[in-house]
Amino acid sequence: MWVAIIIFFVTLVAIATEKVDKTLAVLVGASLMLILKVVPQGIAFGLIDLNVILLLISMMIIVGIFSRTGIFEWIAIKVAKSAKGRPLIILLFLSLVTAVLSAFLDNVTTVLLMAPITFLITQQLGLNPVPFLIIEVMASNIGGTATLIGDPPNILIGSAANLGFNDFLLNLAPVILVIMFVFVVTVILMMREKMRVSNEVKAKIMALDDTRAIRDKKLLIKCLFVLGLTLFAFLIHESLGLGPASVALAGATVLIAITGDDIEKLFKTVEWPTIFFLIGLFIIVAGVIQVGAVNLAAEKSMDFTDGNVKLTTFIILWISAVLSSVIGSVSNAVALIPVVKSIAVHFADAKPLWWALAMGTCLGGNGTIIGAPANIIIAGLAAKNGSPISFKEFLKYGFIFVLESMIICTIYIYWRYL
Repeated sequence: MWVAIIIFFVTLVAIATEKVDKTLAVLVGASLMLILKVVPQGIAFGLIDLNVILLLISMMIIVGIFSRTGIFEWIAIKVAKSAKGRPLIILLFLSLVTAVLSAFLDNVTTVLLMAPITFLITQQLGLNPVPFLIIEVMASNIGGTATLIGDPPNILIGSAANLGFNDFLLNLAPVILVIMFVFVVTVILMMREKMRVSNEVKAKIMALDDTRAIRDKKLLIKCLFVLGLTLFAFLIHESLGLGPASVALAGATVLIAITGDDIEKLFKTVEWPTIFFLIGLFIIVAGVIQVGAVNLAAEKSMDFTDGNVKLTTFIILWISAVLSSVIGSVSNAVALIPVVKSIAVHFADAKPLWWALAMGTCLGGNGTIIGAPANIIIAGLAAKNGSPISFKEFLKYGFIFVLESMIICTIYIYWRYL
């Protein structure tokens, strides 16, 4: 157990201090977990969430083809001109759109679609894209918490607790609306002095011609057709008996087929360092789970409650938020679902425990740059664009928003369920 814990924390420190490349740090940690036989290869590879990995690769390919049409430039110009070049209004608009889309698609897909637009807008405004990206990805994690399909952990929790789409919508959407309102107010207070541009820049924005942005209309029609089908399939994937990764993979394959794109060139658009970072992280967390460190910490916390339903629910909420920030929301869900399942049998109504787990896991993902798959994707895209997001800078925003969210969730759970 101590070997696993040391490898995990040394890797986490390497990521946080940024002394070495974060992907290299994670791959070294994952290799040590396997070579030292902390976790058997079969178990480690089995805990790599292929649904997340294939979803990311497939959507990266779709976005890569889409980017050649000029549609992102067109949307960026439209948004900037509608806001009259005012950065704070643009940031709020992008964040709200991201939150809404994340609820009905998934937050990973949404940030992949929104990131290129953000880069283009901030380039025109002459502003650093990093605050925009951090706030948007946090909005995506908040919005994704509201529904069964919005965030990968909710899919896992829904399956384990036999909870459907409407269950999540009725129980989580109300609190997410409150959290989103507080989030917007906080963003305004934090960013209003930082989001200023000259009148010359605003005039330049208003002079942009969006009609010239579209470069390939035929390709755009094909892309919109396939993306529309893919997004619709995301909404009904449960009734189709397909996972999100299967839908995304089918969409990418169809788009490649009808555009006749060179597959080798398309694969160069995939953020492979980000993909391998996630794979390595899954293996490291698999080692920590395998030795029982996560379960031991959770069970010791539960022993403290001595069967008190209120205390148990609140501990699940806060513990899952902290663990999501440290080991990632998907890994946290995998680790804590069995724990909550074993605790749930002791209570007549266990649903508050599951809602606490969902809120803590999804919203806690905003805590650090490794807290959620969407965070890791944004970090990879930002680095490729020449605007890397540091662990410290993400944490500066994440700590505030997670703390706000957890306080609101605590009040909501007590008021509604307890």
